[in-house]
Amino acid sequence: MTDRIQLGLTDVSASAAAPASAVNEELLVTGMTCAHCVASVREELSEVDGVEGVSVDLVAGGTSHVTVHSATPLDDDALTAAIEEAGYTRVSA
Repeated sequence: MTDRIQLGLTDVSASAAAPASAVNEELLVTGMTCAHCVASVREELSEVDGVEGVSVDLVAGGTSHVTVHSATPLDDDALTAAIEEAGYTRVSA
């Protein structure tokens, strides 16, 4: 990343992956402890209609931050059900 800044280049992949009208749902999830947990949550959330991508900031044994990317708003109950199907718990902020 430092080389790109020094050369004055712009990373266009980030803007191409997320359209200007993109919706990002921020979710808090407890119970995840490892990469396998992250993979399980990503897999279940990716199956929800409209989900285009999932990123996870794992806090092992704590409350992890999960961001779900989509072009339109998503069904909140479906997101919660997907997390529970993976074996974890969604908590309120």
